[in-house]
Amino acid sequence: MLITLAGFLGPALLTLFAFRILPTVLAGYQSLQTRGGIGFANYVDLWTSPTFLNSIKVTLIYNLVLNPLQIVIAIALALLLNQSVPGRTLGRIAVFLPVAAPLAVASLVWGIAMRPSDGALNAILGALGIGAQPWLTSADQALMSIMIIVTWAGVGYWTVFLIAGLREIPDELYEAATIDGAGWWKCLFFVTLPMLKRTILFVLVANTVGNFLVFAPVQILTRGGPQGSTNLFIHEIYQLGFSFADMPAASAGVVLLLVCMLLFVAAQFRLLRSE
Repeated sequence: MLITLAGFLGPALLTLFAFRILPTVLAGYQSLQTRGGIGFANYVDLWTSPTFLNSIKVTLIYNLVLNPLQIVIAIALALLLNQSVPGRTLGRIAVFLPVAAPLAVASLVWGIAMRPSDGALNAILGALGIGAQPWLTSADQALMSIMIIVTWAGVGYWTVFLIAGLREIPDELYEAATIDGAGWWKCLFFVTLPMLKRTILFVLVANTVGNFLVFAPVQILTRGGPQGSTNLFIHEIYQLGFSFADMPAASAGVVLLLVCMLLFVAAQFRLLRSE
């Protein structure tokens, strides 16, 4: 039995070690490499760098806004697509279809649609009597534009998990709530959401990790601009490692990114832990 278990788990554990644990350990070691030997100079340099501190601020804003927004949209779509209504299958396909497109490809398409001069979005706004927007070329709108792209590309993925969670809720609970006089809203807040708590926690944690690692839209469309408004944490690490060839500093950034992700995830577990 032990040999069978090792045969099943061995490849997965080996892959986890080779592509997750080992790179993390090596990044931690490399982050301590300085010109004078071993030390924390790379961390000190990062914390005194205005560009790096700005990337932390941008990333925090990005996650604090985007994570709840995506979860709310995904829950709303799951509730809608879980109803027995005509066209439900077509609606599910339409919601999940963007997930099939690589984020890099989706970024290119959205970049064309968001062109200030001849983009499709401004054409639609013009038809509605709304003035053209700068989108990705504006320091005030660029981060919001990245959020739109990431939400369009990924919210369908989380909707599927939430639909699966909804289908696991026993009908008897809704019947009992209806007998007690509960309407749709009371059923939502006192039956549906509490029963979805574990699914929502999983989606929130996985979505948070994914959003911390979003790179393609920023690199393809803005390269961290304008004026650093979309310079996310992961993009700043890329810049340090590959644009400035400072791998120890980039490794220190990776360690700090891991710490930030763990803190976010721990806070979410704390907020949504089972009573």
